[in-house]
Amino acid sequence: MTDSFKDKLGQGGYGDVYEGKLLNGCRVAVKVLKESKGNGEDFVNEVASISRTSHVNVVTLLGYCFEGKKKALIYEFMPNGSLEKFIYKESNLLTTTPYLELEKLFQIAIGIARGLEYLHRGCNTRILHFDIKPHNILLDEDFCPKISDFGLSKLCTRKESIMSMLEARGTIGYIAPEVFSRNFGRVSAKSDVYSYGMMILEMVGGRKNIDARVSHTSEIYFPDWVYEHLEQGSNFGLLSAATEEEKELARKMILVGLWCIQTKPSDRPSMSKVIEMLEGSTEALQIPPKPVLSSPVRSPPESSTFSVVSVLD
Repeated sequence: MTDSFKDKLGQGGYGDVYEGKLLNGCRVAVKVLKESKGNGEDFVNEVASISRTSHVNVVTLLGYCFEGKKKALIYEFMPNGSLEKFIYKESNLLTTTPYLELEKLFQIAIGIARGLEYLHRGCNTRILHFDIKPHNILLDEDFCPKISDFGLSKLCTRKESIMSMLEARGTIGYIAPEVFSRNFGRVSAKSDVYSYGMMILEMVGGRKNIDARVSHTSEIYFPDWVYEHLEQGSNFGLLSAATEEEKELARKMILVGLWCIQTKPSDRPSMSKVIEMLEGSTEALQIPPKPVLSSPVRSPPESSTFSVVSVLD
């Protein structure tokens, strides 16, 4: 199927992705999971979660392979790859990959929101993703966004709104405070809302919210940087935000993002409300309070699960 893993598309914390082709000529993406991932919980999570989904903004699982310790997931092929290569100004990829127009970024943000709303409310079994970030948003030939990588996801019944978790899940920089410590609230769908908020702020700002190359002072904490530019009426360095309409779109994404990253889960909007805010008038959006958290501990931005015991105090 992959011609002996000839064409590598990318890699992540859970395995490498290769381009393949089915017998009928259909192009696919084959994710080969690493053998070192414990009892294969991530594999079971992904198959169990995504096999329950059917939405234009969620990537389609076409099948899987399971032979001894070898595990692979077969997805629809996304010609434009992941969102991350289109948004970070310091990415080497942007020397050959153009910035997306702000209108296109805005439509991508709405598409991701619709996909998350579906996972939270549209499925018979509610799915919490726990690893929403640009790397896990794939773009088809028309730049329609599709949420991918359900290795850290959790299933819960429709009536459940609160998750019981013994481990923190996700990628540093996108993990909601309550996932680290119950002192901030209970883990729920609002934890995905936080990750989504950080991601759309990155889309507007063109920079990662965690950058290991800069100092650890609170002045460079990403939301603080966003607030500073918001108060100054800045266009956040977006070269494409030239017209008043584009500046309004940028401001709307910023305001929605800041509401999504509120420290208390109860202060964050649902994904249904997020869509309403994005599709509504900018004038109706108030500037939210500044989150009370200081700069988080910085470490390599890789997806992982890790013990929460050391940070509960």
